[in-house]
Amino acid sequence: MTATSVPGSLDGVVIQTLPLFEMMRMRAGTTARRHPVLGFAAADPASTLRWVNQFTHTHRRLGPQDREVVSPNNDTVYSNAWLDLSEGPIVIETPDMGERYWTLGLLDAWTNPFAYVGRRTTGNKPQRTLVHGPRWSGAIPCGITQTVAAPGDDVWLIGRHLVEDDSEDAARVRDAQRAMQIVRADGTDAAMRVDTGFDGRDTGVPAPGTYLKVVSAALTRNPTPRGENLVWPPAKPAALASSLSAVFERLRAGNQPHDVGGGWAIPVLVKTHWGDDHVTRARIARNFIGALGVEEAMYPTAEVDAVGAPLDGSRRYELRFAPGKGLKVGAFWSLTMYRRSDCLFVANPIDRYSIGDRTPGLRHDPDGGLAIRLQADDPGRGANWLPAPAGERFYVVLRLYQPHADHLELRFDYPPIQPI
Repeated sequence: MTATSVPGSLDGVVIQTLPLFEMMRMRAGTTARRHPVLGFAAADPASTLRWVNQFTHTHRRLGPQDREVVSPNNDTVYSNAWLDLSEGPIVIETPDMGERYWTLGLLDAWTNPFAYVGRRTTGNKPQRTLVHGPRWSGAIPCGITQTVAAPGDDVWLIGRHLVEDDSEDAARVRDAQRAMQIVRADGTDAAMRVDTGFDGRDTGVPAPGTYLKVVSAALTRNPTPRGENLVWPPAKPAALASSLSAVFERLRAGNQPHDVGGGWAIPVLVKTHWGDDHVTRARIARNFIGALGVEEAMYPTAEVDAVGAPLDGSRRYELRFAPGKGLKVGAFWSLTMYRRSDCLFVANPIDRYSIGDRTPGLRHDPDGGLAIRLQADDPGRGANWLPAPAGERFYVVLRLYQPHADHLELRFDYPPIQPI
């Protein structure tokens, strides 16, 4: 047990509550200022009033200019909504999605990925999903296809829609996103104004006063998970500043959990609830917030090469999957590059931030194997190249959507990244 996880210690309290703070920061940073009909939540641009129970969408895949979410993916476009269930249940309406991979992951305010709507769980036909909070009881309206019980009043809904290109297929996804609605049981718009309380764009270590205020407010709406004991407010608030700084640094710099060999680790092995693993929960909230549960997606991550040296853009590397040893997924896979200093995409001359089984022009070796070059300079014609940051440390994430049992049961042998 590390010092940051000792129950009852100030560091332990920060570890325990940090996911709640980070989720509220994400709510403040990603909720909409403007409603398409009702207008701005407040006339003052500096106001912290926002609209909830309203979808916002990205219609393009994220790139290096996007800095709101750490370790984002580059395979899908996002649909984002924060649900406020304090005034009753809401209904999520989704259209026919054809054969496309899509998912709406529902996270509670403690980052537990407790429910899903989408291809793997509920299919691709039109759906009406009722989501209600812990204090609601009532009759299920007609036409509801499934019901989701949330453990608190705040829920982060993160949608992912696979996009094959940036033109025709992106337009089809855009149409599907526009058809998605969040309404009340009677069909009326469920949008509400809320005061998020602070500026969620600041991703640094928070001031103690801000941390205390945000966590205290969130706890009134989102009870501590069942079986988890929390002493709040902390007994020594005057020491909170140094504890916050120390914990945030440890979570950023600490080693990845769940080592699976070859320099690979799997930071997220949660299905629907983190249980008592508070340290991993906090680390994911700080560095990988919004991650799905493993049955929907797995994220093997490498920060070192085959000999254990940190991956660095001043060197050249190759990742090779031998014949018959390719990744096994029910949807798709990709490999994404991130700068280690800020966990964001690496700008590069070919605008490629991920490479995977759907990458145009992906070339297999004559024997059926697949080699990917990780380096800052162009390896030349015919190579599968994922550009690295010149002279900077980096890490890579494999995304396995709907992974097969070999991955879920940790039986897959991930090849090490070899320096050239």
